[in-house]
Amino acid sequence: MNDDERSPSVPGLGGLGPGVARFDEIVDEWLESIRGNPAADRVATTASRLGDWSTIWHAAGLARALASGRFREAIALDIGLAAESLIVNQGVKRLFRRERPTESGDERYEVRRPSTSAFPSGHASAAAFAAVTLMRWGRRRSSPLWLTLAVVVGVSRAVVRIHHASDVVGGAATGVALARLLAKPLDRIAGRR
Repeated sequence: MNDDERSPSVPGLGGLGPGVARFDEIVDEWLESIRGNPAADRVATTASRLGDWSTIWHAAGLARALASGRFREAIALDIGLAAESLIVNQGVKRLFRRERPTESGDERYEVRRPSTSAFPSGHASAAAFAAVTLMRWGRRRSSPLWLTLAVVVGVSRAVVRIHHASDVVGGAATGVALARLLAKPLDRIAGRR
């Protein structure tokens, strides 16, 4: 039995039923109402591109390190993002093999088309992972910045139609779970414990 027979590619979420498909339809209809707005399109395209390879999160870690001298935290964040990416892209996504909302991406948006399956969104997972980690390590006043960036990056993936809305929700939940799971080892690497 090959991989395709064990884990078929399905438009729904691995048999979770019509509720997930309806949720995705409702959110996509709402997002369609903002697609075509030049400002929204620019934000979504830019956020989606900055989320590629967690670029925005590696840059945030480096910027924090340069401002505070906490270079071990930047290294720990990079290691954590690498682990998160490996777990999500080579593990979780292979379990679901979900099709993306469009075969080649929405032609209105020039964004990179990933080669992995849709569920969960790696961008949303990395964003949630980084935001939770940075909020835990930072001051409360910086938490809204990390949370806002994470939401914008995650939602951008549904706006540009690389992901279904439920992929983004699943990715965010996965990222939060991984941030909690890896908190103690990353704290040790960061020199926080």
